[in-house]
Amino acid sequence: MPEFQLTNKNRVKRHPERGAYDKERVYQIIDEALICHVAFVQDGEPFVIPTLHARHNESILLHGASSSRLMRHIESGQRVSLAFSLVDGLVLARSVFSHSINYRSVVLFGHGEKVATDDEKTAVLERFTERLMPGRWADARQPTALELKATSVAVLPIELASAKIRQGPPMDDERDLGLPVWAGVVPLRQRARDPIRDPQQQDDIPLPAYIERYIQDRQ
Repeated sequence: MPEFQLTNKNRVKRHPERGAYDKERVYQIIDEALICHVAFVQDGEPFVIPTLHARHNESILLHGASSSRLMRHIESGQRVSLAFSLVDGLVLARSVFSHSINYRSVVLFGHGEKVATDDEKTAVLERFTERLMPGRWADARQPTALELKATSVAVLPIELASAKIRQGPPMDDERDLGLPVWAGVVPLRQRARDPIRDPQQQDDIPLPAYIERYIQDRQ
């Protein structure tokens, strides 16, 4: 199974047993996360911006307003770091000190590349739309030339990455195992709920089948 190169930058140092470097697990976490957080330094100041993302093979796709500080930074080829997080459960231990969460996370590093042509931008925006809701691109209005001009799109080849995963029950000290305190895991998951119609929409427009499938798959 292919793995990312292991360096001092992407090596998991705290709880190294939770680290994973194989691309399959890294990509699974990236694809399941709905948003990522992009960290960068500009004029000596650190910034972290939450944003939508999509993955295409071994690259991350990002988009935003042409005037966005983040997009200008990425498109100029500056270094950035991205973080993706999924919470799977609350870990309730017998002692307060040993409480935790079960999670899957990824941190990656790379340089951005600007997507310049309208055709390339359109292809990336289609990938974004289909990632959020498969089937939506063909149903909704396509971007206009003015909207494409107002949008910046960047491709970020993944240079280094690592995953960090915690699973399982609490890790209480042996001296605490006899305490009369409930201990275990409260599982958490993200799910789709019943859709809410836009109040400005005509009542005779039915719910698309692709939205029904999306909800059923995520109940």
